[in-house]
Amino acid sequence: MNRLLTVRGAALAVALGAAATVGAALVFEHGLGYVPCKLCLTERVPYYLVVPLGLIAALAPRRPARLVLGLMAVLMLYGAGLGVYHAGAEWGFWPGPSDCGGGSGAGPADVGDFLKSLEHVRPVDCTAAAWRFLGISLAGWNAVIAAALAALAAAAALFAQSSRGPHQPGR
Repeated sequence: MNRLLTVRGAALAVALGAAATVGAALVFEHGLGYVPCKLCLTERVPYYLVVPLGLIAALAPRRPARLVLGLMAVLMLYGAGLGVYHAGAEWGFWPGPSDCGGGSGAGPADVGDFLKSLEHVRPVDCTAAAWRFLGISLAGWNAVIAAALAALAAAAALFAQSSRGPHQPGR
């Protein structure tokens, strides 16, 4: 646990957590056939940004690394907010975006193929949870994971210990 409270340890843990979360989303999409909606795709953006930032923070000197960890915390907090908004739209607490729809695969080759595809293609609805685990949708789990990663990054940015020990300069 002490390693997570170092700048380098927290940066790597948040980057790894973000990469694992996006990896799981890609498995659901490409491996299990769940088509993401517009909000699902938007929720991935903070993770895409946090992975390289975490690697930068892990290699940077202590003070700049703490600033990068602070930025990572803000990005993941934004991601948690997106997840809460999406999950709330799924539960009907508020309306989802009116233009929500996902897409995957190649588009139709010509107008005839397009018209045929309209007969059986259904746009993805941001207000319908595609899958739930323990009663929580993927958007809800995204909010939980993003909030946890934000908390870890923020704690490390504010309170991180040196990874070299208390009497050594540097990180």
